[in-house]
Order: sequence, then C-alpha cells, then structure tokens
Amino acid sequence: MPTSSTQLPALGSVNSTQQPNSSIYLFSKFIHPDKELYTEFYSLWIALMVVNAIIFLVGVVLNSLALYVFCFRTKTKTTSVIYTINLIVTDLLVGFSLPVRIIMFYSAGDCLNCSLVHIFGYFVNMYCSILFLTCICVDRYLAIVQVEASRRWRNPTCAKGICVFIWVFATVVTFSILTMAIQFAECCLAKILVLMVCEYFFPLIIIIFFTTRIMCALSKPSLMHQSRERRMRAVQLLITVLIIFMICFTPFHVRQVAISINPDMPHDVSLLVYHVTVTLSSLNSCMDPIVYCFVTNNFQLTMKNIFRKTELEQANVDILGMNKNSKSS
Repeated sequence: MPTSSTQLPALGSVNSTQQPNSSIYLFSKFIHPDKELYTEFYSLWIALMVVNAIIFLVGVVLNSLALYVFCFRTKTKTTSVIYTINLIVTDLLVGFSLPVRIIMFYSAGDCLNCSLVHIFGYFVNMYCSILFLTCICVDRYLAIVQVEASRRWRNPTCAKGICVFIWVFATVVTFSILTMAIQFAECCLAKILVLMVCEYFFPLIIIIFFTTRIMCALSKPSLMHQSRERRMRAVQLLITVLIIFMICFTPFHVRQVAISINPDMPHDVSLLVYHVTVTLSSLNSCMDPIVYCFVTNNFQLTMKNIFRKTELEQANVDILGMNKNSKSS
C-alpha cells in the first residue's frame, strides 16, 4: 500500500484531543504519504527507496522468468499451477507499482485521486497474493491428505473459477471498504479492521490450520503410499508460505490493528512503522519464487535447463571466438 506524496493531513497537525472534521484526516492515520517521510526522515526515505528499487528489479526478473516457465514450459496445467500463475501476476503487479510510487512522488504530489487509486491497486494486489498463497496451501493439503475426497474439486475448471472469484472478491471488498472508510470518518476504523479480517487474518488462520493438519497427517502410516519426496515438498511449501506471511504481511497488519486500538499513537512512531512495514509487504514479490520451487518438479528442472543452456551457448560463443582469433593470427 505505498502512497504518493499526496497532501494528506499530518497526524501532528491536529491536536489529539480535537475531534477531526474530515474523514481524510482519520483515514490518514492508516496511511502516510511519502512526502511526510521525505520531509521528516530524509535518510530513511533514501534507504527505503533503494530497497524498493532492489525489490523491483529482483521481483520482476524472477517472476517474469517464473511466468515464462509455468505458461510456456509447463504442459500440464494442474490446479496448483493455475493458482501459481495468478500469484505470479499479482507479484508482478506489486513489483511494477514500486516505480510508479516514486514517479508519483515527483510528478503528482498534489493529486489526491492519483494517490487513492495507487493505494487501491496496491491493496488489491497484496490481498490477491495472500488469497492465492492460501489456495496453494489448501490445494497441497487436499492433494496429500484428502486425495479421493477432493478429486471432484481439484480440477482446472474449478481452479480457474476460484481464481476469477478471488480477483473479483478482492477488488469489490477493497474498493467498497476503502470508499466507505474515506467517506464516513466515524466508520473508518471499523471498516479497515473488517478488511484486514476478511483478507488477512482469516487466510492466516486457514494456513496455520492446514499446516498443522498436514504435518500431523503425514506421520500416519495410512499416507505411506505417498512418496517421501512429495510429502516433504508439501511440508516445505506450507512452512515457506507461513514464513512469508510472518515476515511480509504480519508486521503491516499488526501496525494497522495497533492504530485501530490506539488512534493517538505518536506521529513519528506511526510514520516510521508504516513505511518500514509497507516495504516488508512488498518483499513478498521476491520471496514467492521460493514457493514455486515446491509447486512442481518441472519448475526446478526447467530453471536448471534454462541456465545450463545459457552457459552452453556462452561457452560455444567463446569457443567460436577463440577459433576465429586463431585463424586470423
């Protein structure tokens, strides 16, 4: 949810005991424009911009390569592959939003609507990432533990329908709640809290529940017909997703809950924590490629073949160059 330098009222501009007259003031308790950080903590702003630039470069390269592998080098489009492709798209959109954030800071400093559109787009992509990670975890659980019972649900048609539902659900819920939060100041805290429960805390509970269930189930003799490698990959995938949730998404949402509970948090603390946790939430676009390694064996094999082919081509070019040099001499 990075924001541009839109001139939202600073938290310190109104006395904490004074009742704010504008819904934008109350909404600004949850978001802080870049200009505030630039003005008050210039060194930290520079450091975070450098980190965001690195996240953009690494995330776009890794996810572009992953999108190529899953779309053009993976023949069987299983349910896990379909969820993963949608996750890659959301990560790419999050990555591309980072340079937009910097561009808006310099070119659209007074455009409130531009800032709100950017916030909305970032929200949608972040929550789509959360929901697709949840789908991948549930799908792994069904594939390993509930093999027979889940056959009718684990098919490409059903997976595509779920993906469409997630995109629509995240867009509609985020738009409606943010709109109501901005228009009705007295409902702002409650509406933002509802958004976090629907699109973060509930998926987190699901992931923790299925991670616990699958780790317990894998120790039972009845599942010994599953290969050890497949079982280990399922556990690694679920643990990786849980770690991504803890590192990338939890700090930001804990900060939002803290604001809901204590709206009079000191402005400097709120400003610093907001921008650091937003940067952490963007980091998931670089960490999600770890998840792709556990989705299919084909991904790891294809990646190795791509790099091996690149090395062979470079070696051939070097050999040809050496031969030409020897002939000319």
